[in-house]
Amino acid sequence: MSMRVDHVTIAGSNLAALEQAFAGIGLRPSYGGPHSNGVTHMSLLSFADGSYVELISTLEPGAVSPLWHAAIAGDGGPCAWAVSVEDVAAEAARVAALGVPAKGPVAMTRRRADGLLVEWELAFLGDGEPGAMLPFLIKDRTPRAWRVPAETRVEEAGLTGVAMVVLGVAELAPAAETFQHVYGWPAPHADEAAGLGAVLAHFPGTPVALAAPSAGGGWLDWRLARFSLSPCAFLLGATDLHEAAARFPLVEPATWFGRPVAWFDPGQLRGLRLGLIGASIRSADTDSPAWPSARPGSGRRPRHPPPGDRPIG
Repeated sequence: MSMRVDHVTIAGSNLAALEQAFAGIGLRPSYGGPHSNGVTHMSLLSFADGSYVELISTLEPGAVSPLWHAAIAGDGGPCAWAVSVEDVAAEAARVAALGVPAKGPVAMTRRRADGLLVEWELAFLGDGEPGAMLPFLIKDRTPRAWRVPAETRVEEAGLTGVAMVVLGVAELAPAAETFQHVYGWPAPHADEAAGLGAVLAHFPGTPVALAAPSAGGGWLDWRLARFSLSPCAFLLGATDLHEAAARFPLVEPATWFGRPVAWFDPGQLRGLRLGLIGASIRSADTDSPAWPSARPGSGRRPRHPPPGDRPIG
C-alpha cells in the first residue's frame, strides 16, 4: 500500500523558541495560527512535494494540551506524523476491521493570522497519542493551499520534502509486525544507525523506519523512558547533500541503507533530531576530502560505515 506523508509534528514548550531555533539553521517557519482546541498554535515549513513540518506549542506557557502534552511540556521535539487519504472514514474503518483501534473522523480547524479559517478532518489509529506509531489520517475540507500556503515553502538548497519518519520503539519485531499487518508491507531490512545509537528497520519503498536502542543504551533509551513510543527523528529529502551542507549546519554524513544521511546540528535545534537524506550514495558523497560543515579546527571528519541490507527474521 502506497503512503504519502502529509506532515510531521515537532513539539516544544515555547513556539517562539522553536521558530528561533529553526531560523538559526536557515529554515524560517511561517506562523499558522491557533487550533480550534483553543490551547495550541503552530508554525510550518512546507516543501516542493507538498509535505510540511509543523512546529506546535501551547498558546499559554504551561497550559495542558489535549494532544502531545508530554512532548510539548518536555520539549520532546518529534511527536507525530500524518498521512493524507482520500476518505478518512473509509480508511479508519478498514484499519478498525483489522482489529486496530481507530477513532474518527474528527473535525478540526485553525484560524490563520489573516483571519482565514482552515478546516480538515482527522482519524487516529492505534493506541496512545495520535501519530505515535501508526500515522494519523488527514483530509482537507477547505482547499489545501489554505492549510499549506505557497509562501511557507522552502525553495532553496534542493530540499524536497519529508522523506523518512524514524519511529523510536523498544523492539523492532513487534513494531514491524504492526505495519505489516495494517499495510501489507513485506519484511523490513535492518541496518545500524550511525550517529543515532540505534538499530534500524526500514520498509523499502516507504517513508517509514523503526529505530530501537543499540546494546549499551544511550540517547534513544532515555527518550523512550521519557516520551514512550513516538517518532524520534525526521529526515528531509535533499537532491544534493553536499550543496545542502554548504548552506546548512550539518554534521558529517553517515550511510543508511545505501543512502547518505546528515543531521542538522542538534545543539542548534534544542536537541531534536532533524536530518537530510539523499537519493543514493555517489562518489561525491563518500570520497570528498572535506565535508562542508567540518570547519577548520573542528576535528570532525566524515564517517561512512558500510551499509546494511539484511532482512529481519
